[in-house]
Amino acid sequence: MFIEGKQEWNKFVIEVEEDSKIKDFLIDNLGFSVRSISKLKNKKNLFVNDEYKKPTGNIKKGDIIMIPIIEEPSGFNPQNLGVRCIYEDFDLLIMDKPPFMVVHPTKSHTDKTLANAVSYYIQSKSEYPKIRFVNRLDMNTSGIVVVAKNAYAHHKLSVEMSDNNVEKIYIAVVKGCIKEDTGTIDLPIYRESDDSIKRCVDDRGQNSVTHFKVIQRMKDATVVMLKLDTGRTHQIRVHLSHLGYGIIGDELYGHVDKNLIDRQALHAYKIGITQPRTSTRIEVCAELPDDIKKLILNCGGTLDMDLSW
Repeated sequence: MFIEGKQEWNKFVIEVEEDSKIKDFLIDNLGFSVRSISKLKNKKNLFVNDEYKKPTGNIKKGDIIMIPIIEEPSGFNPQNLGVRCIYEDFDLLIMDKPPFMVVHPTKSHTDKTLANAVSYYIQSKSEYPKIRFVNRLDMNTSGIVVVAKNAYAHHKLSVEMSDNNVEKIYIAVVKGCIKEDTGTIDLPIYRESDDSIKRCVDDRGQNSVTHFKVIQRMKDATVVMLKLDTGRTHQIRVHLSHLGYGIIGDELYGHVDKNLIDRQALHAYKIGITQPRTSTRIEVCAELPDDIKKLILNCGGTLDMDLSW
């Protein structure tokens, strides 16, 4: 399989473990798509023991497959925005996105986005992969965003997301005291019209499941940890609002108090994913940002909390 110590962001190095056709090996053992294999053939971008081979060729146990990763860089303007990288390997980055930052450039946010920050980070390390976001966060939600460095990693991680094999844990501060210590919100989420960004709980909507665990109760607020089984737009915000515990600072669904916090108190705290090449488990946490810490203290809480699930 993938040879430890020889993996780089711009190439795959794989040792064959049994005789096979190259195409079958790439599909069955590594999860390559037919489309990606066609690209290897068209670009003559597949080598066995340092010699070019067609995907229809044969390989033997002990052969070394090498696949260069040849892609055009994303072209985002690199900007040093002070965004912290909390995990990195040859396939991916895990960034700790601050609040008030858009993930990807838009017409209204052409720069100072996470994509600009990631471009600066990788180019400072003399790497030039194409940036692909595996997950995204609302502008005013802080925390973990996963970035794939190549199409293979993006495909594998996207499938893992779709199959609900990624552990996604958030922390929120809501208005009111949640009575139950733990629970599951299994309610469908629906978008009423194409021109509305707001969602609601409705039987016509998509299946949506959120598990919650109370971390700390204050006088009129609760720190709650949330684990997602699904990844619907605004899922946590809609589910908590429907229960009557809107997120503090959430202008769409929650309780706005600019004296407490000037954005929704929602943070993508932890992610658990499988490394695309090595299949090892990666678990990473992003510390609570200062504005949520301040909010908790101002609501009468303490920062000495057990944040394990």
